[in-house]
Amino acid sequence: MTFLLGALLSLASIRGLATTDYSIEAIRYATVKDFPTAGLIMGAPRDQKTDIAMVVWLVRGGGKTILFDSGFHRQKWIDQFNVSDFLSPDKAVQEAGVDAASITDIVISHAHWDHMGGIDLFPNATIWIQKAEYEYYTGAAWQPGGKKGGIDADDITELVKRNLAGRVRLVNGDNVEIFPGITVYTGARHTFSSQYLRVAGEKPYVLASDNCYTYENLRSHRASATFETADQPGNIAAQERMVQLAGSADRVVPGHDPAQFEKFPTKGRVAKIQ
Repeated sequence: MTFLLGALLSLASIRGLATTDYSIEAIRYATVKDFPTAGLIMGAPRDQKTDIAMVVWLVRGGGKTILFDSGFHRQKWIDQFNVSDFLSPDKAVQEAGVDAASITDIVISHAHWDHMGGIDLFPNATIWIQKAEYEYYTGAAWQPGGKKGGIDADDITELVKRNLAGRVRLVNGDNVEIFPGITVYTGARHTFSSQYLRVAGEKPYVLASDNCYTYENLRSHRASATFETADQPGNIAAQERMVQLAGSADRVVPGHDPAQFEKFPTKGRVAKIQ
């Protein structure tokens, strides 16, 4: 009997089956009004505007309280992007019944100001980021010819401090399970090495972040905004892979689409995905 149980557990591990039931919630902490739709969906009309949701995702289970992305809070970005309905992410998670100090881990999709700018608000969290993303934005990005658009030097400083304190984990590449049933996959160069998250379960979900901005990206098979035109086919392929990983386009959650707060049961700022 003991042998049979061990064999079954080993088989579950090999097949990548979830050993934990996770809840998933989207938390909307702000809105950016009148954002150019062409900055979200390649080929969209230049005069079209969209009110976009600024979101972090809360995943709980297996003794972990995980954020996917950390939002932002620095005033310069609030002013620059005409942000409205802002509630600092550490306060926003309280609407889901979670104290900022209880966040155990933050998985960072990429280093842009609106995704990594809140890591200092969660003092006890370990940060998970792609190794290549960390190395580039703590080094070569700041050298002549480096690309650092959308990267906040204060965020990078905080990331390095967290690493010096032993609270950063570098994810080395694609298809890496970081917790039982939670796997990260690399995107298509929205930044140097962005990543997205799959949460396994009876109905798996993919949290796309900026690797897929909106549901329209999925419907029309159009890329999200990326650094280089050459990366657009890779981004479309990544979105198609997300659908495969989730088992349905309905279970891919785009990064900035406010429709996720209409699609899923929502109370206040919190949408219950699973």
